[in-house]
Amino acid sequence: QVQLVESGGGLVRPGGSLRLSCAASGLTFRTYTMGWFRQVPGKGREFVAAIRYGGASTHYADSVKGRFTISRDNAKNTVYLQMNNLQPEDTAVYFCAARTGGILSTIRREDQYHHWGQGTQVTVSS
Repeated sequence: QVQLVESGGGLVRPGGSLRLSCAASGLTFRTYTMGWFRQVPGKGREFVAAIRYGGASTHYADSVKGRFTISRDNAKNTVYLQMNNLQPEDTAVYFCAARTGGILSTIRREDQYHHWGQGTQVTVSS
């Protein structure tokens, strides 16, 4: 079955950086659009970034644009989220998600993703 396993979360000071990784198995990775979402207690999941199956098309939430970079390595079945200049409001559980097909205009919608990882905690605090 499909498995998505996130890693790389942790505690970092404001202004610091982290790189999240998501290793995928059980799917033809290169044909999937991959996304990152985040969630804080009491709220729904929020779109962070996505990268289409070819890798040339990336999309970001306005709140992270210019600070976060999503990338993928199809040879390693892995998607990354490089997070720079982290701020306390970036504190959340970060989830990796995968989808196949779908139209571009729905790439930010949580309900358009078929598979999810278990999440990794990112805490930004001094």
